[in-house]
This record gives sequence, structure tokens and C-alpha cells, in this order.
Amino acid sequence: MARINLPPLTRSLLASLVIFTLLNALLRPEGSWVQKAERPLTSVGNGVPYLSIVPGQSVVYPWVFLLATVVEQNLLGLIITGLAVFYGGRYLERAWGSTEFTKFILFVAMIPNVLSFLLYIFGYVLSKNAATLSTTISGGIAIQAGFLVSFKQLVPEHTVAIAKGLIRMRVKHFPAIFLLANTISGLVLGTETAMFLAWFGFFTAWVYLRFYRVSPSMSSAATGDGSIIKGDASDTFAFSHFFPEPLQAPIGTIGDQVYNTLVAFKLCTPFSAEDIDAGNEQASARAEGGLPSIMNPNSRGGKGGATRAEAERRRALALKALDQRLHAAAARGPASTPAPSAPTNSSMLGETNYEPERHDEPDKPTS
Repeated sequence: MARINLPPLTRSLLASLVIFTLLNALLRPEGSWVQKAERPLTSVGNGVPYLSIVPGQSVVYPWVFLLATVVEQNLLGLIITGLAVFYGGRYLERAWGSTEFTKFILFVAMIPNVLSFLLYIFGYVLSKNAATLSTTISGGIAIQAGFLVSFKQLVPEHTVAIAKGLIRMRVKHFPAIFLLANTISGLVLGTETAMFLAWFGFFTAWVYLRFYRVSPSMSSAATGDGSIIKGDASDTFAFSHFFPEPLQAPIGTIGDQVYNTLVAFKLCTPFSAEDIDAGNEQASARAEGGLPSIMNPNSRGGKGGATRAEAERRRALALKALDQRLHAAAARGPASTPAPSAPTNSSMLGETNYEPERHDEPDKPTS
């Protein structure tokens, strides 16, 4: 039997998910077991206040704002979050490294839990409904939303086949579908806690990746300058691009107004033209070179991606050599000799070769 090799943090998250979910099930109040027996897959019951977030009790247990993410209240939640961590966690941890993946998990796990807690406290202040303080806030909905935002950034053009290929969907559409499903479920079925965690997880992941995460420039492999990029200023990772095309223009207008307001109050650093160019270059490099499959991180895409990656690398080196010759000509005059080409011992786009489907037209840019 083949051994499944998981990165360390992903392995720890899976173990914690199983252990603390079982511990919560054993320690929950007796009344919850009646509901659990009636609905073993979807029961919720009362969470343990020192494992899950219970707004009226958990304020004296500050560790729950992180721990609650790996505590599911039913079997269905355990299965879904387990699969999300297994596939999404091992992919992102290998793509980013354990240190960057740890930072991402801390942001996406804690901030949505804190915001949901404050929302329920605020709701109690307004409504004086005591049931609000006994709501259980827990589960991995927030990190599921965060993983989908990350895939939208890394592999937006990957196609996932469902039901033996009957349903085919691009990764870039997953966040919007996930938010829509949780919103409908929250309003119709009463699972508003999952709805809040989904939206807070989405916003937290996008803000972190858009403005704060530091990553190496993909062009630094060819130039050897070791440059880094803070955030992702690419046009395709703008907030409006997470939604269907008819909604992108109005959402983009509202988003621009909010962004300009935050910049005016110095709560957000504006992107420069160089930041936007670098972000677009990163996005283009990922689209051209491709990345391994989400379901199988050790696999590679089609051969066409590797050919394009090599062509991009050679083009970068040619441009660098041309720039050297132009500088030499300016300094020495018309009789100067061309500078030698740069070494070719590194690849601009890495060892990726995913090729997007050629029949699809690229996303149209929005204002």
C-alpha cells in the first residue's frame, strides 16, 4: 500500500481535527447526545465552551479563538473539513512552504472566529436575545473559504471534473459558488454561523494575500536579483474578479471607493504602477507555466506548458542581453561590441508545465 506523504503542518491539522472533534463529542452536554442520535450527520448541539466558541462563556478561554477551527460538531463537517485540509493543505504548504502556510492558517483561522464572536455579542446587545450568547461557533468553514481564495490566486484556470466529467468547472469560480451556497443555507436553513464564517474567511484570506503576503518574484530566477513582492496587485486578483462578469463593473466601482477611502485615512498603502505590473507579471507567469494539479500536487500539467516556460525564460534572457547591449552602445559609442548573453542556468517559471484550455477566452479586464 502506497504511503501518503503529507507536509508537517497539514498532518498536524488533520490530527488535531480528529482529536478535538472527538473530544468535543465526548464532553458535550448530555442533551446534545439526543439530537446527535436523531441527526448523526448534521447535528449541532451545544459546544463545549473551552473547545468551541460560545459567546456567553468562552471569553475566559482565549485559546478557543484558534482551537475552535479544528472542532467540528457533526460527522459531515468532519468529513468535509478533513478533505479540505488533506487536499488544500498539502497543496498550499508545498507551494508556499510551511512557514508561510502557518502564517496563512493563523490569519484565516483566528480572525473570522474573533469577528463572528464580536458579531454575536453585538447582536445580543441589540436584541437582548439570550439564545445569541449560547450559539456555538466552530468548524473549518473559514479555512475552506481561505483555501478557495488561494487557489483562485494560484491556479485560476485549472478545470476540476465532477461526476466523471459531467460537470466541469474552473477553479476561479469556486469562491463565489462557495459563498452563494453558504449564504443560501444560512438564510433558508438557519446555518447563519457557517455563513458568517464563510464570508469572514473569504475577506480575511483575500486581504492577506492581496496586501500583506510576501513572496519571491517569479522573474528573479531569470535575473538573479532575489526580488520579492508584497501582496498581489494583479488585475485578475481584484475583489470584483471573484464574482460573475455582469457584476464585476458595479462591484469594482464600490470596491474602488472603499479602497480610496482606506487610502485617504492611511489605513491602506496604495499600489504603485510597478506593483501592478509586477502582480500582472506574476499572474501571467502562473497562467503560462501552470502548476501541479490540486488533487495530485506531485503531478505536472501538459507538455505545452513546459515549452512555453522555456520560451519565456529565453525571452527574458534575450531582453536582458539586449538591455546590456543598449547600455554598452550608449557608453562606448557605435563601435562598441555587444555584451555576452546572460547565463541560462535558471528557469524563469520553475518546473511547472500546466497548460490552460485554449478554447476559453481570457477574462476581460474591468475598470
